[in-house]
Amino acid sequence: MKKIIVLLMLCVLFSCVQMPEVRHMMYIEENTVEKTRQQMLAAHGQLQAERIQRGVDQVASLWKSRDGNAAAFTEFCMTQFMTDPAELDAALKRFETNLESLYGHLNEIERDFMTPMHLDIGPMLPVDYQFAEYSLFAHVNDDMFKTKIAFTALLNFPLYTLEERIEKGPAWTRKDWAAARLTENFMARVPADVEQRRNEAYVKADDYISNYNIYMHHVIDGSGNRPFRQGLKLISHWGLRDELKAQYAYPDGLKKQEMIQSIMEHIIRQDIPAAVIDNPSVDWNPAANTVVPSAVSEVPESRKADSAAQGREPDTRYAHLLQIFRAEQNADPYYPTMPTKIDRRFQRDREIPEEQVRELFVSVLTSDEIKQTARLIESRLGRKLKPFDIWYDGFKARGHVSEESLDAMVGKKYPDIHHFQAGLPEILKKLGFDRDTAAYLAGKIIVDPARGSGHAMGAARRADNAHLRTRFAPGSPMNYKGYNIALHELGHNVEQVFSLSKIDWVLLNGVPNTAFTEAFAFVFQGQDLDVLGVSGKNDNDGDLRVLDMLWSTFEIGSVSLVDMAVWHWMYDHPEAKPAELREAVIEISKSIWNEYMAPVFGIEDQILLGVYSHMIDAGLYLPDYPLGFIIAYQIEDYLRGRNLGEEMERMCTLGRITPDAWMQAAVNSPISTEPMLRAAGKALEKIQD
Repeated sequence: MKKIIVLLMLCVLFSCVQMPEVRHMMYIEENTVEKTRQQMLAAHGQLQAERIQRGVDQVASLWKSRDGNAAAFTEFCMTQFMTDPAELDAALKRFETNLESLYGHLNEIERDFMTPMHLDIGPMLPVDYQFAEYSLFAHVNDDMFKTKIAFTALLNFPLYTLEERIEKGPAWTRKDWAAARLTENFMARVPADVEQRRNEAYVKADDYISNYNIYMHHVIDGSGNRPFRQGLKLISHWGLRDELKAQYAYPDGLKKQEMIQSIMEHIIRQDIPAAVIDNPSVDWNPAANTVVPSAVSEVPESRKADSAAQGREPDTRYAHLLQIFRAEQNADPYYPTMPTKIDRRFQRDREIPEEQVRELFVSVLTSDEIKQTARLIESRLGRKLKPFDIWYDGFKARGHVSEESLDAMVGKKYPDIHHFQAGLPEILKKLGFDRDTAAYLAGKIIVDPARGSGHAMGAARRADNAHLRTRFAPGSPMNYKGYNIALHELGHNVEQVFSLSKIDWVLLNGVPNTAFTEAFAFVFQGQDLDVLGVSGKNDNDGDLRVLDMLWSTFEIGSVSLVDMAVWHWMYDHPEAKPAELREAVIEISKSIWNEYMAPVFGIEDQILLGVYSHMIDAGLYLPDYPLGFIIAYQIEDYLRGRNLGEEMERMCTLGRITPDAWMQAAVNSPISTEPMLRAAGKALEKIQD
């Protein structure tokens, strides 16, 4: 769950597409722009005409009165324009070196500031929230324009639209790409206070989600029985979902799965009692939705009574989502060609149009292969599908291995976080990296105990290290859930190390978008049991793997359509109250379910698609997951018979070029669901119950 890969930095670095900040009037008038162009043409000749035209326009679009008058604008353009190729190359390298230092060190400081919130190192102090909400990046963009560093980049290097990058990018040199990514840092001028408020909204939502735990031993049935083991604390939604998945391995797991579904529905509807959130002092019966002081708690009786007396959670979940929406809405005017968060997510961050993304998802959701897979699952379960079977886990090798057995194996191997850190080289070698590469990568990755579900936090400076965060209770051995998450995050970290430290141009560090790093994370996570030494290879392992990825894409693709529809609803209802948003999420979840899931499940009006925590705290992040599965399958398919270590390094060092250009270079084909669907069709023909 890659919630953070320098997420705060990205809010500043990649601001918008195209220059004009005109919902605010341009300060520099067209006659001044034309006069400046003519003076520069006279000085530098017609060979520089195209560069002069573009550069002067780019600077003029963002120049404000505080930057100087018309004469100052012309003087700046005349004195800062470079024509010598050697000087331009040197300037590009200087920008690269200095921005790596600036963004890299700020990233390290913000990581330090966020440590109490991200890591399980003890109770948070009030001042910890203040440091977490303080964004060092908020002023960077503003300062770059004040000092005119940003204007120098815009004057001398081209700023391209998405259409231009897609059309021209395949013919560009690596230096061309580096220059294009440089100017994207300065696409818009978002005021520091707007950036700061945006950061605060995301941090508060992240803290809310990171501490949303349910103590499962305190979840009881109508007879007062406690189906879940003592000490089991699950974060919503990831922990709840993973526990539900684990129960497929148990003959009596159905009852627990139904209880978890009920818990999720209470969270979505926000009729969950506030007292049961992150609180082991009360017992909760989800079926009746009643709370009583716990008979097995060591909390004083007076506190139990107070806790049990609280009412339902007051739509806090949706209040946080609205705060993020309004923080993004405050920034909208500074992105005139991408005036919504929706535009920025698809056109800027993913560089794939929203409609194309939707078509990819729908091609899976409506496929015959999904319907056939559903019938296979029913046959395997010996019953009709239930709504929570969107998380069916029986195609994995662990589907018939108990959670306790896996916990014991993982705990023996990794009794504490230090053993897992020390075990990274061996894990990487089992994944296919040679000894030297495994040692290098392990030396660039630091393992931390996550307060939330886990995430990967990459470096932004080659001298720094990536951080792998997974749940690891102090004084307790690692369990299987923590290990499984850790393998996912390790995939992110390896990508982060390769695409920063091994790349030719640091300005190109990273992969085209978050879906690509999710793809590598899924590749690693899918080999968790092989690395652990649990599963022997069977003839149908590959067939089961593609069906598992297909079903996962079906599930998270539908969830992503909910996320997308919710953001459209918020823009259509900008004055909505949290309670209104709650009802909208419920209705949207039902609508998406009825359109795509009901034909498969034979059940209507289900709301489980609204449970995902990333919908609340990550700003339209969820579509990266199904895109990640689609890309991951294409990568896995390409890797058959090839070495993961060698190929992953080659792919990651392609850097942050456009998605289809990256895919063509990496696996010789554009992004497509066709390979997964074709392979699933063949697998369904072969698999016999």
